[in-house]
Amino acid sequence: MNPPLAAVQHIRPMRGGSQSHLMRASDGAYYVVKFQNNPQHVRVLANELIAGRLGRWLGLPLPPVEIIAVSAWLIEHSPEMRVHIASGSSPCRSGRQLASFYGMPDFEGALFDYLPEPSLVQVGNLADFARMLVLDKWTANNDGRQAIFRRAKGRRKFHVDFIDQGYCFNGGDWAFSDSALRGVFANAAVYAGVKGWDAFEPVLSRAERASATDLWQCAAGLPEEWYDGDRTGLERLIEQLYRRRLIIRDLIEEFRRSTRNPFPKWDTGSALAARVR
Repeated sequence: MNPPLAAVQHIRPMRGGSQSHLMRASDGAYYVVKFQNNPQHVRVLANELIAGRLGRWLGLPLPPVEIIAVSAWLIEHSPEMRVHIASGSSPCRSGRQLASFYGMPDFEGALFDYLPEPSLVQVGNLADFARMLVLDKWTANNDGRQAIFRRAKGRRKFHVDFIDQGYCFNGGDWAFSDSALRGVFANAAVYAGVKGWDAFEPVLSRAERASATDLWQCAAGLPEEWYDGDRTGLERLIEQLYRRRLIIRDLIEEFRRSTRNPFPKWDTGSALAARVR
């Protein structure tokens, strides 16, 4: 078993509403760390861990998520480690926080959080955008789909990784509020190649076959302070998630029929045949 992860160096604050920080950890890697006292809600840490593990279990390209210990000493000696709100700022909280893998220090290449549409053809795993809809619709992600694009030195193709699962389960509400245009990527061009239900496989079938045990494994070891010790609420969340696996296709269908027309090449006949198989 690997030793518990600990933060050893603050690198810089990151952009975004959760006011996360890039940090170097005891394993030598860099992580994006979200803190319990972030401006969004403490439960976004729980959401990141549960949805992040679930996405990786489905086979989606999500960065590994870990629990990381951040010491009061490191916060005290890192002046930029603060959380800012309208009324002022306060130090980041010490203790167990959420760490999302960012990269190794020896990575040589380019990293972008945006690509213009003509460059999307250079994304080697572009088809994963459609598969990612399975997770986003299942978990009722109420944020736009966030992604980062990496290209290793000497490579022509980018690789997309999907980041920021904090607003799955409607953020701190732990509720499922569905909307056709939520949890989707801003540029619909990433979905243009979708012709039918096969585009969501094998992720969709695996989600539909998920057991309650599979889902509870994604919540294993979840720190109680990330959800205020509300075990009943956590049990309700997992139970609802288990039931919702059977409506994922309906939720994707609502997106397909939306005003964005995200799947212009959709073959109604073959798609229907695939759904009833």
